[in-house]
Amino acid sequence: MTSPQRTHAPIAPRSGSPAGAVYADRGSSHFDILLAAMVTVVILSGIGAAKGVSFGTVPGTGFEIITDGGFFLFPLAYVLGDIITELYGPRTARRAILTSFAVSILASISYQVIIALPPFPDDYGMAKQEALELALGPVWIVVLAGLVGFLAGQSLNSAVVSRMKRRTGERGLIGRLFTSSGLGELVDTILFCTIASAAIGITTVEQWAEYTILGVLYKVLVQYAMIPVTSAVIRWLKRTDPTYQARLADAAA
Repeated sequence: MTSPQRTHAPIAPRSGSPAGAVYADRGSSHFDILLAAMVTVVILSGIGAAKGVSFGTVPGTGFEIITDGGFFLFPLAYVLGDIITELYGPRTARRAILTSFAVSILASISYQVIIALPPFPDDYGMAKQEALELALGPVWIVVLAGLVGFLAGQSLNSAVVSRMKRRTGERGLIGRLFTSSGLGELVDTILFCTIASAAIGITTVEQWAEYTILGVLYKVLVQYAMIPVTSAVIRWLKRTDPTYQARLADAAA
């Protein structure tokens, strides 16, 4: 006798998912890793951004190359945001954004508590106290700047990805990534640089303009350069996520 074949009931499309767009469940094995990575990147970026960085001036132009210590990390937050939005949808992306900054605010409050705690009264203890005040004292301003900029920029980024996916479905992934990256980073960088300038040590309009222009160009170019990798990761995650594949099959039926 042959054993009866096992059948699996199709997974119904997520309620609220727009026509033409398919999303996985965030309870799958990939979302927790992506969320943890985003939270880590946001917290480390907030610490690093409290340091102003100057690479000197461009020869013959007088344009000073000004940035902050978190410049090499922050574009990764947008790459992760693109992946989460594409796989899990705008609602889950908003949840990831809010979680990242809730943890970042908690970290900022913790820094202030650490600074407020009485240090050892010897010279070494007082030297460490002064170093902590200089290094972590301004971080709350950077966190505020990041909160405003990232919420606005990532929300726009997520909205563009999800709306374009609603119209094109699985097609047009590269176009979604190109369009959303430029708009999100532009809004984010202008807001962030305007609020964080004082904490970083920027005091003139010219320095602010140089800092902002360089920030936009750098972040957008990094995200564009990362698009082949980002799209490859997205496609791999889609292939290996059973809930995503189940919804694709259900949508095609």
